[in-house]
Amino acid sequence: MGDDPSATNDDVSQVTLAHYEQEAESFRLGTRDHDVSQNIDALLGAIEGEPPYRILDFGCGPGRDLRTFAQLGHRPTGLEGAPSFVRMARETAGVEVWEQDFLNLDLPDAEFNGVFANATLFHVPTRELPRVLGQLRACLRPGGVLFASNPRGSNEEGFNRGRYGAFHDLERWRSHVSAAGFDEIRHYYRPPGKPREQQPWLATVWRRREAG
Repeated sequence: MGDDPSATNDDVSQVTLAHYEQEAESFRLGTRDHDVSQNIDALLGAIEGEPPYRILDFGCGPGRDLRTFAQLGHRPTGLEGAPSFVRMARETAGVEVWEQDFLNLDLPDAEFNGVFANATLFHVPTRELPRVLGQLRACLRPGGVLFASNPRGSNEEGFNRGRYGAFHDLERWRSHVSAAGFDEIRHYYRPPGKPREQQPWLATVWRRREAG
């Protein structure tokens, strides 16, 4: 992995999105049967109030989880930067999908009960995390929930095999999300039932902190 501090936000977005655009169909085929029900249940189980819930699937990819939320009776909206994924997600889930770059977001205020960021926020450079997490907080209703699952690491970041990634350990990730105005509900490692060294994914669940 090469950490390039001179990489601009445009560099990060263009290179990463070009990778996904080129690999869109193989990515769809390779991930369509992944079981992330544990993550979906973690988000939905933490949301307070009566369903159906308004869910933002942040980085919805080809639309696998977007479709699941809709089938469960909720009202999801997808957000995705790669045009091929946007098209696939609309076809797969039959719901609204916004084409937006993670580093150039335009989100409504207090719109969603939950944000589902499954394997997506690690593409945000650490220097931009405060801004992006703040925008996600602002799009949540009071008491809303953020779910995030990311590949964990030792706080290294940079370009790797055509994508930009930032790989945080639990304590560093906690510090970023807490500073952005969230309170931790729980965390766990994935896949379940494996020794820790065989659990590369860190999942965390957060509630929007209210002033006062």
